[in-house]
Amino acid sequence: MHARRRFAFALAALLAAAPAWGQMGYPAKPVRIVVPFPPGQAADIFARMLADRLSAVWGQQVVVENRGGGGGVPGVMAVKEAAPDGYTWLVGTSGTLGVNPSVYAKIPYDPLKDFAPASNIFIAPLIVIAHPSFEPRTIPELVAAAKQAPGRINYASAGPGTAQHMTGELFKSRAGVDLVHIPYKGSGPGITDLMGGQVPIMFDSVASALPHIKSGRVRAIAVTTAGRIPQLPEVPSIAESGYPGFEGVGWSGIVLPAGTAREIVERVSADIQKSLNDPQLRERIIDRGGIPDPRTPQGYADFIRAEIEKWAQVAKTANVRLDQ
Repeated sequence: MHARRRFAFALAALLAAAPAWGQMGYPAKPVRIVVPFPPGQAADIFARMLADRLSAVWGQQVVVENRGGGGGVPGVMAVKEAAPDGYTWLVGTSGTLGVNPSVYAKIPYDPLKDFAPASNIFIAPLIVIAHPSFEPRTIPELVAAAKQAPGRINYASAGPGTAQHMTGELFKSRAGVDLVHIPYKGSGPGITDLMGGQVPIMFDSVASALPHIKSGRVRAIAVTTAGRIPQLPEVPSIAESGYPGFEGVGWSGIVLPAGTAREIVERVSADIQKSLNDPQLRERIIDRGGIPDPRTPQGYADFIRAEIEKWAQVAKTANVRLDQ
């Protein structure tokens, strides 16, 4: 009888310890990070930096798989439908997780219910840039010019429903101005027309605009982050230019399929946070125009929820729909 009791106690202790042992053994095989866009975009570039860092830390391969097309939906769905075992991650973006729920009548996923947020990777600061011949040089001057000529100043963006477009619409709403949106198929064509004088201003990513600002081919007016950024410390923010609290940025982070064990999500988040706080990786991200943005799982979930609510209001006010 005593032997049976000892065996029962030992078995109970073993079962209780199993989750912790499982966590300590994670990852036991390669981890796949799905980027729902083609190679070369910011989400892809910074995901690869993180993958390289985690591969070195874990001694286990972390690979990036690009699944572009369909506005990012096929890539998102691939992770939604993956086994919740911690070995398939999604790079969720401001577009796929923050904006899409508001600009499409139906999308086959719920950003919060279908995924377990781990941590953001980076913030992609945006910037208002102008052709050198455009007279307004500050946000107050731009607003004054727009109010004097409503509907006559065009602004370019990387495309409808992008963070650049939605931030432009947020600015129009906050400033009470009527600017005309000219969507392009990516930042490249838009900034080419800006430099050629076909459009006077553009809401663009800092990563895209920075080389042209440094060359003097375009002029920076203001950044759209809450404060100034390390890449362009001399450029004021819209928030400090008369619109307190204004912020519109792109971002990308890591989410896992819903149902993934909490211990794994916490482990993934902790190691991402450590990686993003590494001075060398931080410097690499900043050099490429991003801002490292490590968050806890709860902090990242709250951030995504706030982004969904913000862009829902912008989409409603500006009547932005992409499936009409």
